[in-house]
Amino acid sequence: MTERKLPLSGLHVADFSWFAAGPIVTEVMGIYGAEVVRVESEARVDGLRTIMPFAKDKTGYNVSGWFNNYNAGKLSVTLNLNTEKGKELAYRLVRWADVLVSNFTPRVVERWGLTYEELRKVKPDIIAAYEPMQGFEGPHRDFLGFGAILTPITGFAHLTGFPHQPPVGMGTNYPDYVINPIHTLTAVLAALRYRRKTGKGQRIELAQLDSSVSALGPALMDYAVNGRVQNRAGNRLPHASPHGAFPCLPLEGAGFLGEDEDRWCAIAVFDDTQWQALCRAMGNPAWSQDPRFATLLSRKKHEDELEQQIAEWTGTKTPQEVMETLQAAGVPAGVVQNGRDVLEGDPHLKERGYYVYLDHPEAGRTAYDGPGFRLTKTPGVLRSPAPCLGEHNEKVCKEILGLDDEEIAELLIEQVLY
Repeated sequence: MTERKLPLSGLHVADFSWFAAGPIVTEVMGIYGAEVVRVESEARVDGLRTIMPFAKDKTGYNVSGWFNNYNAGKLSVTLNLNTEKGKELAYRLVRWADVLVSNFTPRVVERWGLTYEELRKVKPDIIAAYEPMQGFEGPHRDFLGFGAILTPITGFAHLTGFPHQPPVGMGTNYPDYVINPIHTLTAVLAALRYRRKTGKGQRIELAQLDSSVSALGPALMDYAVNGRVQNRAGNRLPHASPHGAFPCLPLEGAGFLGEDEDRWCAIAVFDDTQWQALCRAMGNPAWSQDPRFATLLSRKKHEDELEQQIAEWTGTKTPQEVMETLQAAGVPAGVVQNGRDVLEGDPHLKERGYYVYLDHPEAGRTAYDGPGFRLTKTPGVLRSPAPCLGEHNEKVCKEILGLDDEEIAELLIEQVLY
């Protein structure tokens, strides 16, 4: 059977980004056939290469599971963009590229000569996608920050946590992994379609601030229409009760350093039919017939007492038992899974083959996230593990930039190439 050509086969991508918001965009493009060259610096290594988790008993810049997961299939070249020759090599790469992606601040983009105006002189039809944190215009254009900063300034942190406690945020840099890269990818694909029709490139500006704020539509509408500022509500929703995560039997010795691990099951009841089904699944305990719990409005008024009663029932069972019992009764419920559950224990993900295992020269055999979406005829493929720092310097210099051995040696001596 002839292997189908991937939809982005033949596309060349120059990846001048770091951490997550940019690299995730280019990795997805690589999964669907694009050739991606990741430009890095040995003088200022991508911080994601230094962040845990690391491969077991390994250290160095090439064994971060975090970095490796977002950079599969790329070529890595290390350039010193603070030198004139380094900039010249960057422009050579731009001549080869169809798409350039950067998530550095406008100040850095300007210093390196990677503005769209400069790139067009080198490659008139280049598509340049920029992801500055707060855009190219405005008083905060040069502010530094990552998802951990975007979470509070966009309002996510204010809505995350319990009303009687300070904001806790989302526990991860959510904008970096979901909103920003997918918005950028969509824009790049639209620009590619436009170029195919017109032959013209485009400048894409995706301010990560704007991209993140767009996901808070309900809270913004509530204020615009009702003058109401939404606050933290824990796991609760105004139109559901019960709606939360309830404690279950712990797993003995399964937690960090061998202590018992807390386990939870999420339960969501959106109407009285589901409430009645929940009562039956719990064996219709006497408290469930209390008039205070008869309707959604009354359950909302007495939610603390309701959750306490349900927790006493779930606390006698494993989260899997709670989930299976309630799902069989028609009540939405799901185990609050941890990393081990998702990677090893989830039968659905396992059968779908979501995780892809690749052999890395230093990190060994490790799991990578599979494609976040699948096309029927060309589902995408992770062709190789993440690159080691500067692993493809020679390959990129010779096959893409057109340099010979003597030129490469001179650049190494001059520390243009690391």
